Amino acid sequence: MNAVFPGSFDPITSGHMDVLTRAARIFDHVTVTVMHNARKQGRHLFTLDERLEILREATAHFPNVSVDTFGGLLVDYMARQESGSVIVRGLRAVSDYEYELQIAHLNRQIGDAETVFIMAATRWSFVSSSMVREIASYGGNVSEMVPRASASALRRKHADVYEEREAELQTQTAGS
Repeated sequence: MNAVFPGSFDPITSGHMDVLTRAARIFDHVTVTVMHNARKQGRHLFTLDERLEILREATAHFPNVSVDTFGGLLVDYMARQESGSVIVRGLRAVSDYEYELQIAHLNRQIGDAETVFIMAATRWSFVSSSMVREIASYGGNVSEMVPRASASALRRKHADVYEEREAELQTQTAGS
């Protein structure tokens, strides 16, 4: 049985990787699909191509994981997958469950697509892409919250902020 793990992955976090690692053990093949929503154009930190590149690097060690992209309804994408494929969604908290349950019911109703929920490990339950982006925008250390590919991309994206923060920290250390 195959699975599709959809998301915006802006960027992929350690929580996403935790869910993906466990999904890759359960399913024969997992396709990580980056959502492309024309209405959200410009709202992402990373372009679609950058997100695909980060994902390919972060998932390269999985022999049964591939990366793809889609635009439009997820159920339309699922209709093109091998029969019996399921959607995998990660959950961090009860608030995620309420939203994801609604989406799962809609996907089942309009496209006969089944959803499997995988709980993120407790240590990642507080990590979200938006929080990681926020911390990185101030030059904060996110290396524990994201895979190496995401950390490197965030550092490149905010290079000036990281350089400035490191210089300030060195000045503070020298003054102590």
